[in-house]
Amino acid sequence: MDQLEVLVLLDVAGLEDKEKFEKHVVKEGFKTVDSEDFVYTAKSSTTTFSTKAYILEVFKKGLQKTNFANANLIFLLNETPYPSYYYDKNTNDFELVEETKEAK
Repeated sequence: MDQLEVLVLLDVAGLEDKEKFEKHVVKEGFKTVDSEDFVYTAKSSTTTFSTKAYILEVFKKGLQKTNFANANLIFLLNETPYPSYYYDKNTNDFELVEETKEAK
């Protein structure tokens, strides 16, 4: 199976300890993108479903290691964008952003 190219963009507000967060993310196989805040790359040799689940888990655990106000996450697998997620502090997990369909 070919490797998936992974690009993760995290929009986080009020993160108290970026160093602790990034240490976790890097330990889990992600690399920071130079001169970009909260942008990470990686390669995955698992299925897209497994890769998606892994991304959400790694970033959830990283955020739980420090305090933050709110966070949104979007990622691309082989340049294919996936839906946005937001961190729900009630469930302590990333939840899919429901796209609102505007009536025409």
